[in-house]
Amino acid sequence: MNYKQHTIKAPVTVSGIGLHTGVVSNMTFTPAPVNHGYKFQRIDLPGQPIVAADVDNVVDLSRGTTIEQNGARVNTVEHTLAALVGLEIDNVLIQLDGPEPPIMDGSSIEFVKALIEVGLQEQNALRNYFELTEGITYKDEARGVEIVGLPLNDYRLTAMVDYNSPVLGSQHASITNMNQFEREIAPCRTFCFLHELEALHKQNLIKGGNLDNAIVIVDRVVNDDELSLLAEMLNKPKVEVKETGTLNNTELRFKNEPARHKLLDLMGDLALIGRPIKGQILAARPGHAANIGFAKRIKRAIQEASIQSVPVYDEKKPPVMDINQISATLPHRYPFLLIDKIIHLDENTVTGVKNVTMNEPFFQGHFPGNPILPGVIQIEAMAQTGGILVLNTVENPEDYWTYFLGVDKCRFKRKVIPGDTIIFKCELLAPIKRGIAKMSGQAFVGGQLVMEAEMSASIVKKNA
Repeated sequence: MNYKQHTIKAPVTVSGIGLHTGVVSNMTFTPAPVNHGYKFQRIDLPGQPIVAADVDNVVDLSRGTTIEQNGARVNTVEHTLAALVGLEIDNVLIQLDGPEPPIMDGSSIEFVKALIEVGLQEQNALRNYFELTEGITYKDEARGVEIVGLPLNDYRLTAMVDYNSPVLGSQHASITNMNQFEREIAPCRTFCFLHELEALHKQNLIKGGNLDNAIVIVDRVVNDDELSLLAEMLNKPKVEVKETGTLNNTELRFKNEPARHKLLDLMGDLALIGRPIKGQILAARPGHAANIGFAKRIKRAIQEASIQSVPVYDEKKPPVMDINQISATLPHRYPFLLIDKIIHLDENTVTGVKNVTMNEPFFQGHFPGNPILPGVIQIEAMAQTGGILVLNTVENPEDYWTYFLGVDKCRFKRKVIPGDTIIFKCELLAPIKRGIAKMSGQAFVGGQLVMEAEMSASIVKKNA
């Protein structure tokens, strides 16, 4: 499991027809900065709008997952996203000159090959994992669907399918390490049953579907007239089948390839949560609607946790920024460089660490015989933590100054003394406008809130 974020070293393009739209498109994976996440860009549309891979942007689940934002729509995103998740790539802009990623062979393997060929690039930021601390469950009793997420210091998934079919029977598939993805999950192709094929065709779907990019499961006897109609539907001169099995007698890559593909779909759909997960996911009879319903529950848990959470400091993990990187970003120096580490940084929040020691100069006078960290020093340390967050929004942060503008609603809950480790958490209250940032800040010692405040600051380019 990677702890650092990754992107790709250079752009790479794949091309092909879309499964449902039947439109030929070119899709280019391009490198993206830290905390960018997964975003699609419709470069064929005016203004080249961007669609974030976010569960809140899901608008259709007709045999695939479709997202829409800024007036642009991207169909069938799950196979593309599964490839990124399986390779533990965090930040990519996916440029698309059509409405749907190419279906390729119906799996994720061609995307995986392209991404591996161009190479992965480690980035100087920790992955922003969401760790399940309690069970999260989604049920659809009418369909016999259940998905459960359980606490685990890793990411593992299991999918079980049961179609009451003599051809498939009950199947299950698991992934316990992402290193297995390329070999065991990525090559597994999409599938449907023969009785679904005509219905999908009437719904104006699978316009790009054929026997080279999908498996058709045949679980009943098919006569010659029906085979002729199927050949016409699939633009084939002829199709054939044994008494039961797969149309055109397509060989499965694994005995449980359908279950493995359902696992692939699950991985891709859960990518829409927007953060890598630590947990064990168990899915019985999953489908896109259930996957998205479950993903929304996890996202809601993330939102609730961000409101209530006390930052956790694990000394064994490498920091996002060490003291040398902090010094290169902030202009402060002794005795006013007050932050030792940054352990979390994303678009809206930052977490910093200050180790309080008796050697600091202010303890000579505050107070002799009863050393207490001055409140103004706590506020300044929190402001420096927030300064890192603000400077993270611009390129070349060393070219900018941040100035403290104000403090409001400041409260001190308990004293801080030498030997304490303070964890500062700052979060933007609103997007930065005209160089003005407003943040809420909290300070914790031993998991207890010791200080909180709202702050405002300005960001100004040097020599401006």
